[in-house]
Amino acid sequence: MIKNVHGNTVDHLGEAIVAGQYPVGSSIPPEPLLCDELGVSRTVVREAVKSLIAKGLVTTGPKVGTRVQPSDMWNWFDPDVIIWQSKAGLTAEFLRDLQDLRRVVEPAAVRLAAQRATAQDIADIEAAYEGMRQAVEAGGDYVTHDLRFHQGLLKACRNRMLVQMNKALGALLRTSFEISTTRKDGPRSSLPLHRAVLDAVIARQPERAERAVLVLIDGAHADIELVLSSRRRLPKLSQPAPHLKAA
Repeated sequence: MIKNVHGNTVDHLGEAIVAGQYPVGSSIPPEPLLCDELGVSRTVVREAVKSLIAKGLVTTGPKVGTRVQPSDMWNWFDPDVIIWQSKAGLTAEFLRDLQDLRRVVEPAAVRLAAQRATAQDIADIEAAYEGMRQAVEAGGDYVTHDLRFHQGLLKACRNRMLVQMNKALGALLRTSFEISTTRKDGPRSSLPLHRAVLDAVIARQPERAERAVLVLIDGAHADIELVLSSRRRLPKLSQPAPHLKAA
């Protein structure tokens, strides 16, 4: 999606803050300097700062300027913050926080999905699964279909607050799936595990669905920990997902 001047300005400042260009407690440059640097009006800068305040990245007040907040004050459920962190680099702490969140949220959501999923929800998850299967068999974009599969499960729980977790979990899921695709036969071996989750949801068996998704989550956790311990480079979410080669 192409962003307007406001969106680009928010991205520029947000990325700089998350990357540590402006340390915690420091002030970002004053409006005139930002206007000159970015080639935008004062109105655009002011609106961008308001967006950053809403995301928890900065605070402002009389005689103190606009100061950078500690990272634990940032809104980690905001998709922009997640994207900026991914560009700055997915840290071990960030990924482990997301893994904990996933293990808390996704099993509960899948239990609800097994009770509440509509026919359309199931059709959407089936379509995502079929996309994964085709990518394994004939090559293609496995990661995007895997992401849609898990997002479909969260949507199927029919809880608006849990559905919002999609935005925060998306970074972990994308990273996890890309790591899994680098393992020999990783995607192929994960297909029956995904099928087990979907079949349990279709069968309206919440406990079975929860157990099945925990197998997937724990496998992903092991993959990520292996990469973190090996100090291999993590995937960059700003780049397109890699495609599988035809079998």
